[in-house]
Amino acid sequence: MSGKLYVGLDVGGTAIKAGVCNEEGQLLHTFEGPTENEKGSDRVMANMARYARTVVEQMSASWDDVAGVGVGVPGFLDIQNGVLLTSPNLVLRNAPLTSYLTEQLGKPVLINNDANAAALGEAWAGAGRGVSDCVMYTLGTGVGGGIIVGGRVVVGFNAMAGELGHISIVPDLEAIQCGCGKKGCLETVSSATGIIRMAKDAVARGELSRLAHLETITAKDVIDLAKAGDETAARIVQRAAHYLGKSMALVSVVVNPQRFIIGGGVAKAGEYLFGLIREAYHKHALEAAAKGVEIVPAELGNNAGVVGAAGLILRS
Repeated sequence: MSGKLYVGLDVGGTAIKAGVCNEEGQLLHTFEGPTENEKGSDRVMANMARYARTVVEQMSASWDDVAGVGVGVPGFLDIQNGVLLTSPNLVLRNAPLTSYLTEQLGKPVLINNDANAAALGEAWAGAGRGVSDCVMYTLGTGVGGGIIVGGRVVVGFNAMAGELGHISIVPDLEAIQCGCGKKGCLETVSSATGIIRMAKDAVARGELSRLAHLETITAKDVIDLAKAGDETAARIVQRAAHYLGKSMALVSVVVNPQRFIIGGGVAKAGEYLFGLIREAYHKHALEAAAKGVEIVPAELGNNAGVVGAAGLILRS
């Protein structure tokens, strides 16, 4: 096989996804296996090494063709020393991932936050192709983020760069406490969880809305009703988009990206949501910083993390 191969691992609480990319970021093959979190940290790390080899074996490639292995993992990291300190979804604590995997695999290994890996995946081979500076928001249960400058992931002093969901943006009188312990974070209004919370609050206040007739409320329900003309649902979605666009305006005068990429389940709302975000962004952004800036949907879906993890070897 011509050209070097790059292996990426996207580690989750339930499953570990392994993928092989070429030098252009093309995803050639994937394999997914159980994390086996319940069997302890040694098993989880052993599975990471095993799945990395398995995905290469399955495509009948030689391990000698592999240039390195990247790992995207949720949690707080000491990236410089390759250690996963803590993770909300994994049993691993103070886990020396880089040294362990390097020893097991005999290849260079780099780790990074899973949101940063997803952002790098989009920048390398997805919606950020051809752009050296871009920022990705992932709208799901929370709001994740990743910042790419000069084609490389911005990590920061304590590996906390790109925590876009924790930009304090909601005014004090409207703010509620975030899961991080602070008040007014973007995540409290622009995530799926935030949208559901605002919908439930509206129903509890007795607002006239079709939301009140739903046995359970999802973010998709709120967005669908907003599109259909439900005033309460529309106000909730507009609020989520308003603060998202406003946060982008702040990011624009710090990083000045050419492109904002939005992924995650909430982003599937399509042009209805994107139009509201763009309107809010241009309302609040400095004109010179916003000139020519694009706000676009992500392209890689669930493959962004594994592609970006593979790209860590080339783009870190």
